[in-house]
Amino acid sequence: MEYKGQAIQCRTLGNNIVELTFDAQGESVNKFDQNSLSELSEVVKELEADKSVSGLLVSSGKSVFIVGADITEFLKGFQVPQDELVQWVREAQQVFTDLENLHFPSVCAINGYALGGGFELGLACTYRVASTKAIVGLPEVKLGLLPGFGGTSRLPRLVGADNALEWIAGGTENKPEKALQIGAVDAVVEPEILRDAALDLLTRAIEGELDWQAKRAEKLEALKLNENEAMMTFETARAFIAGKAGPNYPAPLTIVGVMQASARFTLEGALEIEAEGFAELAKSKEATALIGLFLGDQLLKKKAKQSAKQAGPVKRAAVLGAGIMGGGVAYQSSYRGIPIAMKDIAQAQLDLGMSEATKIMQKRVDRGRMEPKKMAQVLTGITPTLSYENLKDADLVVEAVVEKESVKKIVLAETESLLRENAILTSNTSTISITKLAQGLKRPEQFCGMHFFNPVHRMPLVEVIRGEKSSELTIAATVAYAAAMGKSPIVVNDCPGFLINRVLFPYFAGFSGLVNDGVDFERIDKVMEKFGWPMGPAFLLDVVGIDTAFHAGVVMAEGFPDRMSQDVPTIISKMYEKKWYGQKNENGFYIHSKDKKGRPKKEATPGVADFLQDLGIGSDDSISDAEIIDRMMLPMLMESSRCLEDNIVETPMEVDMGLIYGLGFPPFRGGIFRWADNVGLNEIIQRAEKHNALGKVYEPTEQIRKMAQEGQLFHPVK
Repeated sequence: MEYKGQAIQCRTLGNNIVELTFDAQGESVNKFDQNSLSELSEVVKELEADKSVSGLLVSSGKSVFIVGADITEFLKGFQVPQDELVQWVREAQQVFTDLENLHFPSVCAINGYALGGGFELGLACTYRVASTKAIVGLPEVKLGLLPGFGGTSRLPRLVGADNALEWIAGGTENKPEKALQIGAVDAVVEPEILRDAALDLLTRAIEGELDWQAKRAEKLEALKLNENEAMMTFETARAFIAGKAGPNYPAPLTIVGVMQASARFTLEGALEIEAEGFAELAKSKEATALIGLFLGDQLLKKKAKQSAKQAGPVKRAAVLGAGIMGGGVAYQSSYRGIPIAMKDIAQAQLDLGMSEATKIMQKRVDRGRMEPKKMAQVLTGITPTLSYENLKDADLVVEAVVEKESVKKIVLAETESLLRENAILTSNTSTISITKLAQGLKRPEQFCGMHFFNPVHRMPLVEVIRGEKSSELTIAATVAYAAAMGKSPIVVNDCPGFLINRVLFPYFAGFSGLVNDGVDFERIDKVMEKFGWPMGPAFLLDVVGIDTAFHAGVVMAEGFPDRMSQDVPTIISKMYEKKWYGQKNENGFYIHSKDKKGRPKKEATPGVADFLQDLGIGSDDSISDAEIIDRMMLPMLMESSRCLEDNIVETPMEVDMGLIYGLGFPPFRGGIFRWADNVGLNEIIQRAEKHNALGKVYEPTEQIRKMAQEGQLFHPVK
C-alpha cells in the first residue's frame, strides 16, 4: 500500500506490514487539523479494504510524534450549533474507532510529544511503544475542554479510573516511565531503537506470540467497577477536584461527570457521552477565553522568535541595583543560563541581592523542584560587584535602582560611558518616561525600558518600552533577552505608566471612589475576588505598597490630568500622609499574619476606620455587587481602549495577555477585551453612561462607541 498526503505517508514493509507516518509537509511539528483528520480517514478506509495487510506501524517523521490538535481552528470551528459540533466530534471519533477495529494489530511508536489528539491516536492503537524522550498526556483541560477523540473513554479502560482522572482532570504531561508504570504505554526504549522495538512487538503480535485481540478487547468493555467502587472513585475525585479547580473552571468537573456517566457503558456508549461533554465545554465562555489565551501566548512567542532572529542572543548581562528586584533579575537570568553581573554601590545591598536569589532557590530545593547542583550553578552564574569593571563585557544592562528620575539619569549616563559601544542599556522603571530618561544619553537609540514585575521569578510579564529614539534592533534584542529569561515580553510605546500601570490606576480610582461613597473595602475585595482576581484592590495596594501607589498616582495624574487628577483626598492619599505604606511597614488595610498552617491570613486593620472617619465617610450598603464590579472594571476597560487608540500597544490580544501576565486578570475571563466582548459593547456603553457623574475615567472611548455601532468585537472569530 502506498499513500502520499500532505500530513500522512504510507508504505508497505516486509511481512505485509504497513507503516503510517505522520510527517506534515512544510511544518516543524505534526498537528491534527481538518486535513490530517481527512487523510487519516482515507488511509484507514484503504487499510480496512486491503485484506493482505498483516499489521500497522504508526510513526512520526518529525522529532516529536503529534503535539495535539491545531488550536487555531478551534474558535471558528466551535461557532456551529452544539448538535453540529457533537456530530463533528462523533465523525472524528469514528476514524479512531475504525483504526482501532482493523482486522490486524497496530503499534504506535511515540518518539516525542504525544499530547491531546496525538496521544488519543496512540490509545486507539493496539500497543504503544514510547521513547525515553517521549512526553504523553491529555492536557485539553487547560483549554477549558476535555479530550474528544476517545481520551476520556479509552484511557480509564486501560489504566483505571483513578489514574485516568489524575491525568485528564489534571491535564498533566507525563514521562514515559510513569506511563509504563500505570499501563498507558506497553514498553519504553531508547530513541535509537524505538522503530525496531515497535516493529518487533508488532511482529510478535502478528505471529500469535501476543494475544492482541484480547488486548484490544480491554478497551471495548465497561469499566470493571461495581456500583459502590464507582461511587467512591468518582465522588471522592469530584470533591477533591472541585476544591482545587474552583467555581470558575467547569472543565475538570465536567470531565469527572463524563467519565462517571460513561463508566457502565461499552466504549461505543462512552464515546457518545464524551462527544456531548466536549461540545458542551467547547461552547462555554471559559473555553473561548482559555483558547484565546493559548493563541495569545503563541503570538507573544512568535514575536519573540522573530526578535531573536533579528538581534541574536544576549550572551552576558548585567543588572544595576542589587535589592530584591535586582536579585530577582540576576537569579532569573542565571537560572536560564545567561551569566549576569550584579552591580551596586553598597556591599550590604549585594548581600541582599544574593540572599534573594539564594532564598528563591532554597525553597525550590526544599520542595524537591531543584537539585542542589543546579542551585550552585545558578549562584556561580551571578557575579556580585561594587565595580563597573565587570559590566564591560555585558551585551545588555538592566538598570534597577531607586525609582527617582534624577538618580536614574545619573546612573544611566555613568553606566553608558563605561559600556561597549554596541551594548544595550535598559531601565526597569515602572512609571518614568523612557524618552525623558534617554535625554542625557549619548546613544539613546540603544536605550529602552525593560519593566519586570515583582516577584521576578513568578511574574511572567516583561514590558519592553520603546522610547522616541529607541532603535528596532534595541527593542528586538531586549525582547529576545526577556524571552530567553523565560518571560513573556510585550512591546509598548512610551507613555506615563506604559501599559500595566496606566490601566491599573483607573482601577484603583474606581476603588477609591467606592470607598469614598461608603462601601466597605473588605466587601470590595471579596466582590472582586469572586469576580476572579487573585486579590482584591485593597489587598493589592498593601502588597504593591501604598507609598508606591501614591507616587505612581502622581505621575499618572500629571500625564492624564483630565481623568486621573488627585484633587480630592482619597483613602490612598490619607494613608500615605500617615506613613501607612501597607505590608512593607506593617501598616495598611490589613494585618498581614499567618494562620497555624503558615497560610496568609487577612484581618482588617482597626485603624482604617479612623482614616475613613477623617475623610468624613460613613457606610453605604445600597451599592450592589454588580455596580461594584462595573465601577472597578469600566475605568480599566476605557483606559485599555485608549491605549489602543494611542498606539501604545499593537493588538487587543497583547493588552489582554499583559493584564493576565502582569496583573493576574482572571484567566477564565480571557482578558479585559474578551470580558467586554462577552458583556457586549452596547451594554458596556449603557453601564458606563450610568456613571457619567463620576468623571471622564468612566467615559466610553470613541473606539468603543464606533465598534458598538458597527457590531464589531475586540476578538472577532476568523
